[in-house]
Amino acid sequence: MPVGPSTVPALAPQASQLRRWLRLPWYGTMMLFGTLYWALFGSLFTLLGLPLHFLLPRRTGERLGRSLLHIAFRGFIRFLRAARMVIADLSPLDRLQGSSAPLIIAPNHISLWDAVFVIARLPQAICIMKQEVLSNPFLGGGARLAGYLPTGDITRMIRDAAQALANGGQLLLFPEGTRTRHEARWTNPLKGVVALIAARAQVPVLPLFIRSDSRFLEKGWPLWKAPDFPIHLSFQLGEPMTCLPGESPKQFTLRLQELFERELSKPHPLRRHSEPE
Repeated sequence: MPVGPSTVPALAPQASQLRRWLRLPWYGTMMLFGTLYWALFGSLFTLLGLPLHFLLPRRTGERLGRSLLHIAFRGFIRFLRAARMVIADLSPLDRLQGSSAPLIIAPNHISLWDAVFVIARLPQAICIMKQEVLSNPFLGGGARLAGYLPTGDITRMIRDAAQALANGGQLLLFPEGTRTRHEARWTNPLKGVVALIAARAQVPVLPLFIRSDSRFLEKGWPLWKAPDFPIHLSFQLGEPMTCLPGESPKQFTLRLQELFERELSKPHPLRRHSEPE
């Protein structure tokens, strides 16, 4: 029987679903390899990082730790691309590699692995991390060696971050404070920490807009739950923002919030969309 125009649309979704099922074993295996990658390198960083943290001079240890994490993250991105798990144009982030001036890179936080992509392009990034991450057996040793800063006492965190920036560091800090919640339209309400650190250190804030066609590893996503691969990602750097004369941290934060909402709401192939309940 000839296939008419009315038959083709009905077959297309079935063919797409079949291709998806045929790819499941491949992507399942690749996810396992990705987990083993972090288990291996994370354990190695912890075994080496903790003793080196105490043995090496502080500045030397921090530069070594940041370089090692940069290399590991860059290798992981290459793995994701080779496995066709992620399709992303990271060239907009290349602008970060040639910059040595102190600044704060401020991305929206759509997924648990956002920092991986940024640090893979920024060899000497400093991060502010939750205390439980610094205590994690797979990441803690390397993060401590790299001089990553813990959350907790806000006054101490702002002081230490400003000092790291004064020493020529580049701080990666998510203004949302946590990953974008499932029900959020564009971002969570931004916290004021970015503004407080920028004002104290007198450094610019560089917004980074991250987009994706997947909610993989967003806030509340189970670690065991596989997404639909490949995941498409987009990275776009904004223009540096500085604190205006007389501008309060609250005003700066509102200005940054408006910028994120304005940029992320623009038409884009990977524009965030509401998901059905």
